[in-house]
Amino acid sequence: MTIHSTAIISEEVQLGKDVVVGPYTIIKGQAKIGAGTIIENGVTIGSDHGIVEIGEQNHIYAGAAIGGPPQDKKYNNDNTRLVIGDKNQIREFATLNIGTVPGGGTTNVGNGNLIMAYVHVGHDCFLGNNSVLANNCQLAGHVHIGNNVTVGGSCGISQFVKIGNFAFIAGFSAVNKDILPYCIAQGNYATVRAANKIGLERAGFTAAQVEAIYKAIRILSKGSDTIEARIARIIEECGRTAEIDNIIEFIRSSKRGLAI
Repeated sequence: MTIHSTAIISEEVQLGKDVVVGPYTIIKGQAKIGAGTIIENGVTIGSDHGIVEIGEQNHIYAGAAIGGPPQDKKYNNDNTRLVIGDKNQIREFATLNIGTVPGGGTTNVGNGNLIMAYVHVGHDCFLGNNSVLANNCQLAGHVHIGNNVTVGGSCGISQFVKIGNFAFIAGFSAVNKDILPYCIAQGNYATVRAANKIGLERAGFTAAQVEAIYKAIRILSKGSDTIEARIARIIEECGRTAEIDNIIEFIRSSKRGLAI
């Protein structure tokens, strides 16, 4: 364990094996940081009331603020949480807030994510695994982002929006409705433009899987009949693969409406 002499760490904090804490970093309150995590200079982790749990082998860069109080008027010094998994990169001046009681009490970040500079992850958000949030993305409260998602720079995502697995959101988009899995979305406000064919191919999807996904997204985005009629057509024309079932489940669980 390496802790710089200028770092300030409260007695409650638990640090795992081989944690590195850089100059002028402050870690306070009920914070637990897993083995091998590197925390650079000028980072603030924790708050007087919340709980922060950070896993192993994360790298947190200069100026990040991790586990501060939610930006919500209803917050009343509640003992809510921010839980971060393993092997994430959290870049300069990113901000990640703890949850709120009405939102379930926990902000969750999974494993292997790249959260770039000046990104904000609001209270009660859920971020899955292996996703990229590019510079200056702003996530309002309660946003749900799946696995292997890429969000371009300077995107704004409204509260309660869901973004499905393997989606790609083009930079400078404003997202106010749910984004289908496996698609590319863009615009102000963002709508589905196409299947994320290149991203899927790079991720190892077969040609047959990509073709079925492409057809399903085209049926949804170009159809003029009801959503249920389009789902029936997808099942008839694309079959029932894991990917098609994921799309159908996502559609039926949408509460904000679909960006199609």
